[in-house]
Amino acid sequence: MNLDDRVERIIKELDEKKAEELEVFNLSDVDYIVDRVVLANALSDKHSSSLATHLKDKLKPLGEEFLHIDESDDWVVIDMGDILVHIMSSQARQTYSLEEFLTEISNKKITEIF
Repeated sequence: MNLDDRVERIIKELDEKKAEELEVFNLSDVDYIVDRVVLANALSDKHSSSLATHLKDKLKPLGEEFLHIDESDDWVVIDMGDILVHIMSSQARQTYSLEEFLTEISNKKITEIF
């Protein structure tokens, strides 16, 4: 299964479990740690954790690798190698403004991150 099909499957699973404001960033043409980033809002911290567990339960049997899952009260990050999935509260998403950062990277406005 190609990368875009895998991302579509992630989006479908998150959408079915009521994740909100789903966005995908294609970063394959820039120097970043992954090729795709998926952002999603959860309804609560328990919902974030539940969404992460759901993805793992549904996708791992299909051959998807989950290298690391990092959870906090308002944010879950799932490292799938070439895909990062961020599931967060709407407040955390506004506070950290990942969309702006990822848009700048994808538009190659940031030439050196560190």
